[in-house]
Amino acid sequence: MSLHENYERILHEIADAAAAAGRKLDDIHLIAVSKMHPVNLVDELAAFGQIDFGENRIAELIEKKNTTTTANLRWHLIGQLQTNKVKLLPSGLLLHTLDRESLADALNRRFSECGETIDALIQVNCSRETQKSGVMPEAFDKLCDYIARFTAIRVKGLMTMAEHTDDEKDVRAAFALLRSLSERVASRGIFSGFARVLSMGMSGDFRHAIAEGATHVRIGSAIFGTRS
Repeated sequence: MSLHENYERILHEIADAAAAAGRKLDDIHLIAVSKMHPVNLVDELAAFGQIDFGENRIAELIEKKNTTTTANLRWHLIGQLQTNKVKLLPSGLLLHTLDRESLADALNRRFSECGETIDALIQVNCSRETQKSGVMPEAFDKLCDYIARFTAIRVKGLMTMAEHTDDEKDVRAAFALLRSLSERVASRGIFSGFARVLSMGMSGDFRHAIAEGATHVRIGSAIFGTRS
């Protein structure tokens, strides 16, 4: 199938999942994950109306951001960010992987010094897998309290990745946990501008994520195909 055909199929599947969950389609945003694909495919997909694009590596994001011929795209860094790479992070994107105090320190220092802010999501390891990044649920409140001190970091919501399994119950449990944590943060009111963003769901499980309240789904291979 062509890129356009893949894209249209995913849009229809998102719409079907939203309808099945009784949700408004406008409340769900597709992030096209273009990692390891050339920038010309970003421009081709943008011509079909796609606005949000995600990258795993900061270097690749910057390269594509600087070379795309399409204006006004929204960029998302969805991969782990090392503290020594924070200096490369531009403003005007959404960081999905804020998961530790040392990263919060580096982000606040970087953006405070230039009088700017960074929008971020707190990444939570809802599946409790040792190989995955993200703050553990039992340490979540402590990390939130730590980040809330920093005016240069604007926490807009939360992010997670479910376990790669065919067990729908386990997948949905991880997404439901993130939703409950989001509701708890919102009720505490510790983050000004908290928008209840729930970044969860990828090519294999975005339907379950939408059923559990995802506002942003991150889809790569189902749109762009196999990565080289």
